[in-house]
Order: sequence, then C-alpha cells, then structure tokens
Amino acid sequence: MDLGLKGKVTVVTGSGRGIGRSIAMTLASEGAKVAVNDYYLDRAESVAKEIKEAGGESMPAQADITDAAQVEQMVKKILDKWGKVDILVNNAGIPAGVLETDALSLMHTFMESNKTEWERLIGLDLYGVLNCCHAVLGPMSSQNYGKIVSIISDAGRIGEPRQAVYSGVKAGIVGFSKALAKEVARYKINVNCVAPSATGGTYLSQLTGSDQPRTDEEKERLRKVMAVYPLARSMGRLGFPSDIANAVVFLSSDVSEWVTGQVLSVNGGYCMVD
Repeated sequence: MDLGLKGKVTVVTGSGRGIGRSIAMTLASEGAKVAVNDYYLDRAESVAKEIKEAGGESMPAQADITDAAQVEQMVKKILDKWGKVDILVNNAGIPAGVLETDALSLMHTFMESNKTEWERLIGLDLYGVLNCCHAVLGPMSSQNYGKIVSIISDAGRIGEPRQAVYSGVKAGIVGFSKALAKEVARYKINVNCVAPSATGGTYLSQLTGSDQPRTDEEKERLRKVMAVYPLARSMGRLGFPSDIANAVVFLSSDVSEWVTGQVLSVNGGYCMVD
C-alpha cells in the first residue's frame, strides 16, 4: 500500500534516540524527508546520518523545544531547506539530562514532588508541544495540508500513581489536540495522539533492567509488568519502539485522512477501558 509519504517533509522532536529515532527512521524508510530534532546536536546528527546512509533524506534540527524562539528558528531552517512542513511528530517527553542522571527521580508521589520538577515536565511535555504546533500551523494552513501526531502516554488516559504531574500533562495534550483538531480541520490538518504504555528497547527500560533483567528484583518487576499486558502473555514481550513508529506512520499518512482528534493506544491491551 502506498502511504503517500514520499517527499513529505517531517519534523520529529526528541528523535535522537529511543522511540523518536525509530519514528524518524520509519518515516524516512517510507520516503519522507525527516528533520531530526533533539536537544543534543550530536544525537540529531547521528540519526540524520543513519537515515542518509540508508538512502533517505534528512537534516539535523537541534533546538530546545521549551524555547519558542528556538523552535521558530528551527522551523525556518526546515522551510529554507525544503520549502514546507507537512508532518509534525511531537515525541520529546523527558527533560534533558534526567535520563543521564536519575530517570526514576520523576517517579514518586505528588506529595514528594516539588515545583521545579513540575515546571520541567510542563515545560517540555506541554509547552514543547504548544511551541512546535504554533510554529508549524502557519505553513501548514497556507499549503492547506498537514499532519500533527503527539506521543502521549496511557498515564494521560487513566492516571498512574507516582506520575501524577506527568499524567496531568499528558492528559492536557489530549484535550489540546482534540480542540486543535476542530480548529484546523478547515485547513485539511489532522491532529491525533498515540499513547504507548511500557515500551522495551528504550533508554529508560534499559536503565531499569526491564529489557534484560539480571537480578531477582528486576525479573520480578518485569513479571508483574507483563502480567497486566494481555498480549505480553502470549507474545512474551512488551512493546517495541517500532510498534509506536508504525502507528505514527499510519496517522501521518494519507490513508488516515478521515481520522482526527483521536487517541490511538499502542499498548498490548493494557487499560482498554477509560
């Protein structure tokens, strides 16, 4: 099936590794031109190089998406190079530096949290999405075409203990996306969300030992996690970044042109009821 992505200009935020990298690589394999955004230039350059070596077309697009001015400048560079922006994938989701220091520091009760942590999460997960959407809507509306896909989390659909602020922010993106979908439908712009749950093959899963559990504690944690994912029981695995990427490609393509304002959960059957 031709997904109609050949030549489409795409920007994927936070695509220097993990799920974002998989999204960028998969879109490029379908013929899209991909601007690889990351807070860290070396990561953006590395993935852009991978895409080019695989025969695709790409450019690094370093920017701190919590800074609206940097986002506007990034979009201007993409427009200068390729003349348009067709697809925006809002993937960036963990504040810079957290994964490298203590990724689990954001997972505690709300009473134990503090305003600095709230602002970091809200700045990236919410304002980052607002900044990027605001920057691309002008070009998209002018060309009467666009696709916006935001990666949220099932935490934003049902709430997760020890992730109260994160859950709230992700839920906010859902409400924003649904409202935006109604506003910009007149310009043939589709706005949707993809909600992953536990996903293997990411930096966080490696850090917590859920990919290759070694200790008895890690093995027991993985057993408990997999027990709540119906498909994990038969497939013997959690989600892969490629599972998320495939859903994003669908919502970025013209085969989903009648889909907008929706949340697609890619979660192996976890939390099927809201």
